Amino acid sequence: MSQTQKDRPWLIRTYAGHSTAKASNALYRGNLAKGQTGLSVAFDLPTQTGYDSDHVLARGEVGKVGVPVCHLGDMRTLFEDIPLEQMNTSMTINATAPWLLALYVAVAEEQGADVSKLQGTVQNDLIKEYLSRGTYICPPKPSLKMIGDVAEYCYTNIPKWNPMNVCSYHLQEAGATPEQELAFALATAQAVLDELKPRVPAEDFPALAGRISFFVNAGIRFVTEMCKMRAFVDLWDEILETRYGVDNPKFRRFRYGVQVNSLGLTEQQPENNVYRILIEMLAVTLSKKARARAVQLPAWNEALGLPRPWDQQWSMRMQQILAYETDLLEFDDLFDGNPAVDRKVEELKNGARHELETLGSMGGAIGAIEYMKSRLVDSNADRLGRIEAGETTVVGVNQWTTTEPSPLQTEDGGIMVVDPAVEAEQIARLNAWRSDRDANAVKEALAELREASQSGANVMPASIKAAKAGVTTGEWAEQMRQTHGQYRGPTGVSGSPSNKTEGLDDIRDAVNAVSDRLGRRLKFLMGKPGLDGHSNGAEQIAFRARDCGMDISYEGIRLTPEEIVAAAIEDQAHVVGLSILSGSHMPLVEDLLDRMRASGLGDVPLIVGGIIPDEDAQRLLEMGVARVYTPKDFELNTIMMDIVALAEPKSVAAE
Repeated sequence: MSQTQKDRPWLIRTYAGHSTAKASNALYRGNLAKGQTGLSVAFDLPTQTGYDSDHVLARGEVGKVGVPVCHLGDMRTLFEDIPLEQMNTSMTINATAPWLLALYVAVAEEQGADVSKLQGTVQNDLIKEYLSRGTYICPPKPSLKMIGDVAEYCYTNIPKWNPMNVCSYHLQEAGATPEQELAFALATAQAVLDELKPRVPAEDFPALAGRISFFVNAGIRFVTEMCKMRAFVDLWDEILETRYGVDNPKFRRFRYGVQVNSLGLTEQQPENNVYRILIEMLAVTLSKKARARAVQLPAWNEALGLPRPWDQQWSMRMQQILAYETDLLEFDDLFDGNPAVDRKVEELKNGARHELETLGSMGGAIGAIEYMKSRLVDSNADRLGRIEAGETTVVGVNQWTTTEPSPLQTEDGGIMVVDPAVEAEQIARLNAWRSDRDANAVKEALAELREASQSGANVMPASIKAAKAGVTTGEWAEQMRQTHGQYRGPTGVSGSPSNKTEGLDDIRDAVNAVSDRLGRRLKFLMGKPGLDGHSNGAEQIAFRARDCGMDISYEGIRLTPEEIVAAAIEDQAHVVGLSILSGSHMPLVEDLLDRMRASGLGDVPLIVGGIIPDEDAQRLLEMGVARVYTPKDFELNTIMMDIVALAEPKSVAAE
């Protein structure tokens, strides 16, 4: 039935930030001028993981996947000439969410804004960081406490701000089925609500629960994904009413933003990604009952590297055409009463309820982190196996691979490259900031912050004071590390090999044969240097290598080149593999190769995988890397046979 009044469109965003605060500010202002209606800030990995730009782990990572924000001056520059009181700003930040929100509040106050009128979101979801993204700092329980601190502060001081964005997006990127995505996200939300309930009067809890929002993913199976969103709406309403006694339907609304799937974007025939992105957007916009409140779309070339401003503009135009040129917003829900949709929604809800019961028996999301991680790794392995076997068709990848050259890829490769000089310039600005600030004020603010974190007080007031005093991101996070410790998440690949045999018998025979010639089991060391927490690829390589009979060593994310070389020496590795998806492959690989040669490991083959442009891949090979793999190398069994060949004793290989 047609409506008398057209619905308002969702917030139109692009996820953006790179190089420097100044460059990102120009990008934001340009996007707003093009019709973007909300900001979505991407921070670089040092900022996300609580390190200043000059920390050893930040080398090669500064400004690569987002904007570096080390202190109040960076945040001030990031939002220069952007009136925050009029903005709706989403900040994709988790472990350092209290700190980045404190900086945002401090800048808003400098602008003369009424802080109580600020609107936006901090993601602030640490549980999915342990499962899929890897930008955590502290262990689960103190992290959950800090999530609660932000929510409690916002409820009192910034009532229109969403203090926690339960993020199932990265769960799907890590391989989650729709049922797992529903259950793991809702279990996370329950853990947060359980933390918040004792903090406020009972009569205030429904309104506080109503500020919890979600950030979801939408994959290519768009009918299933649309049904998943309708299931989210029903299950969230059910949980708030039955588990928490929230009677007012207004506070039980499922409010979510979305970025559609990046996992399915292909390096092969990347122009096809435009259609994938459009179809996936339909899953979160067609059904009025389950329509997203905010949408941000990846660019067609994100499987190749950092999109250019034009690429982001193209994705934004896709949203504008759907919202303003079509008649979608003139109609009530198109799927109400559809029996096929209703059946699928019920199927998803039942599957999610079953998974939620399992998580509940383990103590909820906090107690079930290792279980959830292993389930995601298993599901992702199944997904990749279906693509390899041709059971799942991916156009241009395992079907219809003959192609014409893409005219969209110009001489620059169709991506933007961050100038390597950015890192040195950022460090120079950081050192100048430290020199110019009031050292006594910083010392006093850090002492107050330390006292708050140790005593169990809400850390937000002390964080805001620290922001104004000139404390840096690394200094703030160090107080949290000293109080709560540094956490190391599960990898999901420990345990016995799976029972999978299809296609592996020949590889297992080859592994056994080369192991006999080596005199011991083929040892493959998988490492993730730097701060890149996207561990899906590394996990799947380690998972498959284990199933093929190799002796695997994989300690997870965030290792220095020095630590990886030390492990290679201790384990007497025959082959070393690196996974780097953040764009920092050149400096990290160069450092690791130098250390391997200096340690007598110059003959140990090194293989590297990641989002690596062809020009960089050639340079890596010239530097001495044995093999370079990118997303187009989706056949893991081929990579396994390459590892076997590289491990072959030199005397045999020479014959």
